[in-house]
Amino acid sequence: MVYNELGKTGMSVSNLSFGASSLGGVFHGVQEEEGIKAVHKALKMGINFIDVSPYYGHLKAETVLGKALKEWPRHFYYLSTKVGRYGKDGVNYWDYSAKRAKESVYESMERLNVDYIDLINVHDVEFADLHQVVEETLPALVELRKEGVVRHIGITDLQPENLQWVIEHSEPGTVESVLCFCHYCLNDDLLLDYLDFFEERGIGVINASPLSMGLLSRRGAPDWHPAPQALKDACARAAAYCTEHHYAIERLAIQYATSLNPRIATTLFSSANLKNVALNVANVNEQYIDYDKMYEMVKEVRAIIGDQMRVRWKNS
Repeated sequence: MVYNELGKTGMSVSNLSFGASSLGGVFHGVQEEEGIKAVHKALKMGINFIDVSPYYGHLKAETVLGKALKEWPRHFYYLSTKVGRYGKDGVNYWDYSAKRAKESVYESMERLNVDYIDLINVHDVEFADLHQVVEETLPALVELRKEGVVRHIGITDLQPENLQWVIEHSEPGTVESVLCFCHYCLNDDLLLDYLDFFEERGIGVINASPLSMGLLSRRGAPDWHPAPQALKDACARAAAYCTEHHYAIERLAIQYATSLNPRIATTLFSSANLKNVALNVANVNEQYIDYDKMYEMVKEVRAIIGDQMRVRWKNS
């Protein structure tokens, strides 16, 4: 496993990290025991960064993760969770107020069975009034950082331009990391356009969803996926090409996301399946990567995706 510094946080994080949304049954149903085993497998194989949110499974993901982490000493992992986006009784809601942000942090710590959070994120800022994020949410988290309740502060979003806006309008040093998803993968590398901006400010970069929420998979995008049909079709053709050449597109996507740009500290994947966790870790192990073959496959896949590269969609 390769470890990279996350900006100036002092955290040396595994280049592949565990996204715990799957523990909440976000993508499909999951057995709690199986999810706990998946977390343990990830930690045993060298993953040391875990990301979750109270929104995932409407508290379920944090609850299951908390049970899994009970058996592990705190120094074995860095833990990231979020504020601002929630759900109750099957209904999503958002609250970026200072009061709710502080309450949320303490509630998360209780569910996760920890007494501090390594990285607290403002979740999906595109759903917020960005001015409120700058003027209210982030200052509340800065207070918790001063108290040692949280160690570091980040922001997350699908749209990298929102991340840039919040950073530009915040006090320097407030935002220490960003998490952006679906913009550093085989079909979309928009995040590259923002790396200089983040690096100049010492801000660490977390990439998420290297399979582009299922677009880059042999199974194909789920029905709820917001991508336009032309992009779905292009990715399906790319997946078929990879299968024909005995190089699963999931393997290629994970390798692309974790091994070609050292300025991206870590890439999150989410699976509550123990075997999938082991396979993903093996796929990023440098000693098993044929770089010449990988570069050639990346080139061919991107050519197949063609004019659908960087096609955008809205979050939901």
